Amino acid sequence: MRSTILRHDDTTGSTGVNGAAGSVAGAGTRTPDRTTGGAVTGGEIRPAEHDGDDHGAVECAGPRTTRRADGQDAVVFELCSGLFASMPRTDQRVKAIHYVRGLLGAEGRKSIRNIATLLGGDAAEQSLHHFISSSTWDWTPVRRALAQHIERMAPPQAYVVRPMIIPKAGETSVGVERRFVPELGQVINAQQAVGVWAAAEDWSSPLHWRLHLTSRWLEDHNRRSQASIPETTVQESLAQCSVEAYLGMIRGSGLPIRPLVMDARNADVLTTVHRLRAAGTPWLLRVDPSVRLTVLEPTFPRRGASMTAQQIMSTAWHMRRPDPRRQGAGTAGQAGPPGQAPHLRAVRRPGSLVSVSATLTADTRTPVGRPGGRPEELLLLGVTDTGQWPAELWLTDLTALRPAELTQLIRLTHRVDRDLTEVADQVGIRDFSGRSFNGWHRHATLASAAHAIALLSGRPQARRGADGDIVDLTDSGRHEGLGHGYLTDLGDRPDLAS
Repeated sequence: MRSTILRHDDTTGSTGVNGAAGSVAGAGTRTPDRTTGGAVTGGEIRPAEHDGDDHGAVECAGPRTTRRADGQDAVVFELCSGLFASMPRTDQRVKAIHYVRGLLGAEGRKSIRNIATLLGGDAAEQSLHHFISSSTWDWTPVRRALAQHIERMAPPQAYVVRPMIIPKAGETSVGVERRFVPELGQVINAQQAVGVWAAAEDWSSPLHWRLHLTSRWLEDHNRRSQASIPETTVQESLAQCSVEAYLGMIRGSGLPIRPLVMDARNADVLTTVHRLRAAGTPWLLRVDPSVRLTVLEPTFPRRGASMTAQQIMSTAWHMRRPDPRRQGAGTAGQAGPPGQAPHLRAVRRPGSLVSVSATLTADTRTPVGRPGGRPEELLLLGVTDTGQWPAELWLTDLTALRPAELTQLIRLTHRVDRDLTEVADQVGIRDFSGRSFNGWHRHATLASAAHAIALLSGRPQARRGADGDIVDLTDSGRHEGLGHGYLTDLGDRPDLAS
């Protein structure tokens, strides 16, 4: 099995955005004196050459007032010189840098018009519109370069796949239609995209995006032609779109294998697991209570029986071992009659995690290399932060991890939610207006670069173990003798299981 890496850091903190510019205070970095194909003169970038086939090319020098003294501009030049090296022409690379600077510095909504106000008005707007919607540069190598740069600068703990709703007023933007949004409990007019985020305890950054397109767009030849949707784009469910977004990111990326964290409540879990297993990816999936599993725990009352995840967790909750710290606190911690297991009343307090060894009931495929033809052992996790039990149900093949490490991975979803609002939205990830499929992806790519610059301006450190070395979670001897199972209850002290 390929190495799965989780990096730890005992330090804590958060990364935020200061104002509309999306900057993060922190140590500056060396400002390169050259960008790819452009000269830096007096704090401005000027193109060194122009190849002649890009519509309405302008100098796009940008006013000095958009430059920042907190080190962010240095990160812009340092990062973008590598990210945009795949663009075939100098003027494209220059425009990409200025578009990113506009996303970081424009006031209000990050429309092309607002970005152009920083770069020269109407002529710049026309040029940037062509650069985003109609130019020929490919966003795929740019995203690959971004992912590799983040891997070098601040290696993540895991990849988090998260859907993103983009409300729209009109009907011409690619992929827009009436959609039911469970989080809002209503139907709204919106685009639906899926992002793949590199995530750690105190930061996260999007690396790859995929638009979710339904038959309304894919089977309507006029709509498809007007939006220039590629012929290779096929109809898929949101769950399929999520998995394909992740697989599309890792294909040929050269990135290390890391755990994938994803909400799969509306997915075919078995199909999702098989696809991730085939890709060699360890995973942690939030699942629906109705998912059926077969319990493998030796002391579980219905071991070998097929039960729903909700039934398993309800049984496991009432079978937890007594908390010795609560032995004198009334009947909840008192032992029963001789020969019987102690009884613990279900106290649903925040911070609890219960895990049960199980396998998917419908999973008839035996993973390669598993001795004796036994099914793959998984862990079903019940987690609560609110007192409701269980608030969330998760399934994972990371059976060697301690409960606190699994909890840390689950919390990465909250980190992504926070950074989507506080960083990605501030640099305009949802602000593109246009019909073009390619235009949406180019904008999302450059907004992801702007997001990374906002974070890297704060210089997040690499996540390391206590000894400074990378922690390999697949080391068979790492947790030897620790054991796991439904008796785990972190209560309000998750550090006890670390």
